[in-house]
Amino acid sequence: MLAPFNIDAVRADFPILQTMVNGQPLTYLDNAATAQKPQSVIDTLEQYYRKQNANIHRGLHHLSEQATEAYEQVRHKVADFIQAPDPDEVIFVRGATEAINLIAHGWTQSGLKAGDEILITHMEHHANIVPWQIAAERTGAELKVIPVDERGVLDLEAFDALLGASTRLLALTHVSNSLGTINPVKQLIEKARAKNIPVLLDGAQSVPHMPIDVQALGCDFFVFSGHKLFGPTGIGVLWGKRAYLEAMPYYQSGGDMIEQVDFEGTTYKPIPSKFEAGTPHIAGVIGLGAAIDYLNGLDRTGALQHETDLLVYATEQLGSIEGLRIWGQAPDKASVLSFTIDGIHPHDMSTFLNADGIAIRAGHHCTQPLLKRFGLPATARASFAFYNTLAEVDRLRAGILKLKQFFL
Repeated sequence: MLAPFNIDAVRADFPILQTMVNGQPLTYLDNAATAQKPQSVIDTLEQYYRKQNANIHRGLHHLSEQATEAYEQVRHKVADFIQAPDPDEVIFVRGATEAINLIAHGWTQSGLKAGDEILITHMEHHANIVPWQIAAERTGAELKVIPVDERGVLDLEAFDALLGASTRLLALTHVSNSLGTINPVKQLIEKARAKNIPVLLDGAQSVPHMPIDVQALGCDFFVFSGHKLFGPTGIGVLWGKRAYLEAMPYYQSGGDMIEQVDFEGTTYKPIPSKFEAGTPHIAGVIGLGAAIDYLNGLDRTGALQHETDLLVYATEQLGSIEGLRIWGQAPDKASVLSFTIDGIHPHDMSTFLNADGIAIRAGHHCTQPLLKRFGLPATARASFAFYNTLAEVDRLRAGILKLKQFFL
C-alpha cells in the first residue's frame, strides 16, 4: 500500500530544490518546460555509467547483456505505465518531437496526397504543427485547424464540421502547454474512430500529471518526452498500434534495425527495432525507467489533488492582482497559469523574478499561432509539479507585487 502524499518527503527526493539562486531559495515554476529529477533517477544514471555501461543487443559479454536487459525491461515498464497491450509497440525516440516527426514521415511516405487533410488544433505545440506543414507541402495535402474560444477551449461544433471524409489523421494535444487546457480527447477520439480516422495524441503535458490508459482513450498513437516525466532529457516514447507501425516505412536506417545486410539487398527487423536505428540513448531509457518506478511508488491521486490545490490557490492569488490577466480559463485545466500584466513585458517579469530565485517561463512557449489568436506576442507562465508548495505560490505573488512597484 502506498504511503499518503507527503509534500515534505517528496521535496526531499529532489536535491535541486535545495538550490539557492541569488541568495534566495529556488522556487522552480517551469515544470511544463522540463521537470526536475528525483535522487533515484540521478543515482540510476550514475549506476549505469559506473557499472553497466555497454552497447546493447550486440555483445555477448556480461556488461552488454546487463545493459540490454535493463534497456528492454523499460519497454515493459512503459507499456504498463500507459496501459499499452504490447511492449513491442513501444518505440524509444529522442522525445515527443521526434515521435511526431516519425509519424509524419510515415504518413508522407504512405500515400498522403492532394485532397487529403490532417486535422490539428489551434493550441498545438510547434512540434505538432510544423511536421504536418512539411508533410502537406510535400504531398499536396491540406492542414485543417480546430479553433479555440476566448477561454482556450476547443470549438467542438467546428471540430464536427472539420472531421470529414478527407481527414486522414487527427493529431492533437492532450493538455495545452500554454493554457493548461485539458482537451476532451476521449470524446474527440470516439468521433474520429466512428469515421475510421486514426488519432495521434500528444501526451507530453498530460503524462506527468495524470494516469494514462491508451486503450481506454482509444487513440492510435501516443507520444511523450521523458524529461517532462521527471526523467532524463533526450529520451521519449512513441506508442503506436501494431498495424500502423508495421505499415509505416522505416524512419532511419543503419545498425540494429537490420537482420541481414548484403550488397545485393538488406532485410529488416520487425518492430520495435525497425524504428530504433543505431546506438540508442541507453542511459536515457534506463533513467526513464527509474522515473516511472519513482512515480509508481508515489500516491499519484494525492499528488494530483495537491497540484489541483496549487492551481486553484495560484489562480485566486494571481487573479486578485490588479492589471494581471490569466489566459486560459477552461473549466478543466492542468496546473499551468499563463498571464500578462498591463505595461510590463513578460521577459522583464521573468528576469525580475529570477533575481528573487523564482523561475518562470516567458515567451510564446512554442505556440505562436495560439498566442497570435489572442493578440499576444508572449505571456509569462508558471507551471506547477507535485513538489511545489502553497508557500511558493505566495512567493510568486509577492514577487509580482514587487515587480509592479518597480516597473509601474
